Amino acid sequence: MDDSRIIKTEYSEEMQKSFIDYAMSVIIARALPDVRDGLKPVQRRTLYDMHELGIRYDRPYRKSARIVGDTMGKYHPHGDSSIYEALVVMSQDFKKGMPLIDGHGNFGNIEGDGAAAMRYTEARLQKVTQEAFLADLDKDVVDFVPNFDETEKEPSVLPVKIPNLLVNGSEGIAVGMATSIPPHNLGEVIDAVKAYMLNNEITTKELMRYLKGPDFPTGGIVINKDELEEIYETGTGKIKLRGKVEFQKGKAGKTNVVITEIPYTMIGANIAKFLSDVAALSETKKTQDIVDISNQSSKEGIRIVIELRKDADPENFVNMLYKKTRLEDTFGVNMLAIANGRPETMGLKQIIKSNVDFQFEVATRKYTNLLAKEMERKEIQEGLIKACNVIDLVIEILRGSKDRAMAKACLVEGKVDGIKFKSKESKIMAAQLMFTEKQANAILEMRLYKLIGLELEALINEHEETMANIYRYEDILDRRDSMAQVIMNELDGFKKEYSHPRKTVIENGQEAVYKEKELEEMDVVFLMDRFGYAKTIDLSTYERNKEAADAENKYVFTCKNTGRICLFTNTGQMHTVKVLDLPYGKFRDKGVPIDNVSNFSQAKEELIYITSQKELNLCQVIFATAESMLKVVDGGEFDVTKRTVAATKLAEGDTLVSVTALTDQRNIVLQTKGGFFLRFAVDEIPEKKKGAIGVRGMKLSDGDLVENVYYTKNAVETTIEYKGKELVLNNLKLGKRDSKGTKVRV
Repeated sequence: MDDSRIIKTEYSEEMQKSFIDYAMSVIIARALPDVRDGLKPVQRRTLYDMHELGIRYDRPYRKSARIVGDTMGKYHPHGDSSIYEALVVMSQDFKKGMPLIDGHGNFGNIEGDGAAAMRYTEARLQKVTQEAFLADLDKDVVDFVPNFDETEKEPSVLPVKIPNLLVNGSEGIAVGMATSIPPHNLGEVIDAVKAYMLNNEITTKELMRYLKGPDFPTGGIVINKDELEEIYETGTGKIKLRGKVEFQKGKAGKTNVVITEIPYTMIGANIAKFLSDVAALSETKKTQDIVDISNQSSKEGIRIVIELRKDADPENFVNMLYKKTRLEDTFGVNMLAIANGRPETMGLKQIIKSNVDFQFEVATRKYTNLLAKEMERKEIQEGLIKACNVIDLVIEILRGSKDRAMAKACLVEGKVDGIKFKSKESKIMAAQLMFTEKQANAILEMRLYKLIGLELEALINEHEETMANIYRYEDILDRRDSMAQVIMNELDGFKKEYSHPRKTVIENGQEAVYKEKELEEMDVVFLMDRFGYAKTIDLSTYERNKEAADAENKYVFTCKNTGRICLFTNTGQMHTVKVLDLPYGKFRDKGVPIDNVSNFSQAKEELIYITSQKELNLCQVIFATAESMLKVVDGGEFDVTKRTVAATKLAEGDTLVSVTALTDQRNIVLQTKGGFFLRFAVDEIPEKKKGAIGVRGMKLSDGDLVENVYYTKNAVETTIEYKGKELVLNNLKLGKRDSKGTKVRV
C-alpha cells in the first residue's frame, strides 16, 4: 500500500467531526421541519413526487407503493417504511389539523391500529395541498436543488401559502434536540397572520386575540389558559389537556360517565392503556364505584362508557380519573424548526414573521416571473398590431424575399437589398421598418386567419388585458401594501373554503380534587401455589377452606391488606409487592403470577422464601448460602419501600440457599450435596448487618456445596427423607460451627 495515501489523524478528532456531521444531517435533513413550509424533507419529497406523478385531488387514486417507490428512487434514499409512515400520517385526520393526503383504504385508526401494507392502500393529494402547497411551482418561486444522485431536481422548500407549521404542528426527534409543535385552527392562524401583516409591531398577547391556543383534531380541553401566553412567547412549555366527559343516566338509576373526547396525547396505544388503568383502579380497590367499562368508539368518534354504582359520586370519580390516568395529560411544547438553515426555537410571532417573509419572497418571485411573461407577450402583441396596420407592405416583403433570413433582416433592420418591390414607395417604407427580433419571428409565423376582423379585434382586446396585467403586477411589485393585500386575499380564500370550527376548548380549569376513601385496614390471607400464582382472601373464607388452601398452596400466611410481601431469591435479592397489587376475592380465583406484580423474574431467579414485611419486622432472619456462609439479620433492616433491594452480600459465584425466620429453633442442620451433615446450635451464628457476607457454617470438600438447611427444636423430633429413607435429624451428632460434619450413609 502507498503510505502517501494514508491520512493520519487524531482518533478523537475524527470521531467528533463524524458525529457532528451525522447529527447535523439528522437535524437538518430528516427530523425537523422547515419554518417556511412546515414540512420535513420526507413529507416535502412525498408531496412533490405525487405532484410530479399527476396524482391530483380530481384524478384517480394511485397505489401507495407506487408513490413510495418513486419517492425513494428519485428523492429520498432512505427506508420505504419511513416514507410510507410519513404518507400515512399526512392522511390521518386524528393526527393532523388539516390532512394533506387523501387516503383510500385502511390508513389506521385513532386506537393505534396501523395502516394496511402499502401494496393495498391508495392515495392522492388533497385539494388544499394542490392549491396551497404546490400551485406555483412552475413560476420559479422557489429554488430547485439536485437530488441525491444529481439526476433530478427537487424544490428546496414548497411554496406553501398558509403557515403549515402552526396548522398541522410537527413532532420529531433529532440528535440532541426534539421538536413538538401542537396543531392549530386554520381560520385562527390566518387571522393572526393578517393581524401581523397589518401591524408587525403586534405583541404575542395581541396575536392571541386571534389565535386562542392549540386546536387538537381530537378536541379535548386545555385547562391552563393563563400559561399559554408565556408558552407562545418563548416557544416552550407544557399544555395541560383533559378529555371531555359527560354524565348520562344509566339503568336502574345508575350514572354513566361517557368520555366523548380524549387528550391528543392519548391517541394510539394509550387508549388501550387508559382502559386497563381504569380497570386496574377497580382491581386494586382504589375505587369500588365501577360496575362496567366499555369502549364504544367507532368511525363517528370516541365513546368510552364507564358505568358507576348507584351511590357513587360521579364528580369525585372523574377527578380521580384526571389524577390517576391519562384523561388529564400534558403536551410538551418545544417549537423548534429549521430557520435560515439552522435549528431555532421560536415563539408564535417569530414563526408568523418567518412565514410572512417567505410569502413576500414567493410573491415577489411569482409576480416578477409573471411580469416578464406579460412584457414578452406585450412586445409580440404590439408587433402583430403594427404589422396588421401595414399588412400589404409585409406581404410584399415576404413575396419579394428569397429566404426567411432576408425577410427578417428587412423587418428588423430595414435592409431592402435583394428584395423585389412593386414600387419605389414600398421600398422606402420597408427601409423604415424597425420590428424587434421577437416581433419579426411572430410576424413570420403569423397565420393568415389572424387578418380576419374579429381576430384583429381579439388581438387588440388581448393587448389591453396584457397592459392591465402589467400595470397590476408592477403595482404589486412596487408597493408592499399591494402585495400584502394580494397575500391576504389568498389567505381569505383558503379560510373561507377550508377552515372549520374550533374543536378544542381553552379555559382555566380547576385543579382536580379527589378525595380518596380511607382504606379499612384488615387481616387477609396470602396464598401462592407452586406455579407462582398469588392472591389474597379474607380470614373467614380461609377458615372455611383451610384444608384445601393448605394442600393446594406452597405459601400460606396472614398479612395486612395495607402491607407488603417480601420475596427472597437465590441471587440475594429481596423484592417487595404491595398486598393491594394482588387480586383480592374468591378462594377459587386463579390469582396473578407473582412475576407480573414484582421485579422477580422466574427465568433468572429462584424463589426461596416469602413472608409479610410486618412479620419480618418482628423477628430475626437466618441466611445460609451454598458455600455455607451464615448470619442472623434483624428483620427491621428489610422495612423498605423499594421494589427491590440487596438482601445480603454474596461472594462471587455463591448463591443463597435458605432464608428462615428465627423463632424457637434450637439447632441448625446443614446438608451438602456430598452427603455430609453438620448439626450445631443456632446460638453459634452471629448477628450481622444485611450488607455483610457472614461467617462460615461448615468446612466443605472441594466441589461440595450446601444443598439443604434444616432446623430442630427442643423435645420435638424432626424427620426428613434422605435417599429414600427416613433420617431423624435430632439423632445426628451435635458438632461445632465451622467443622466438617459427618458423612451419612443410608
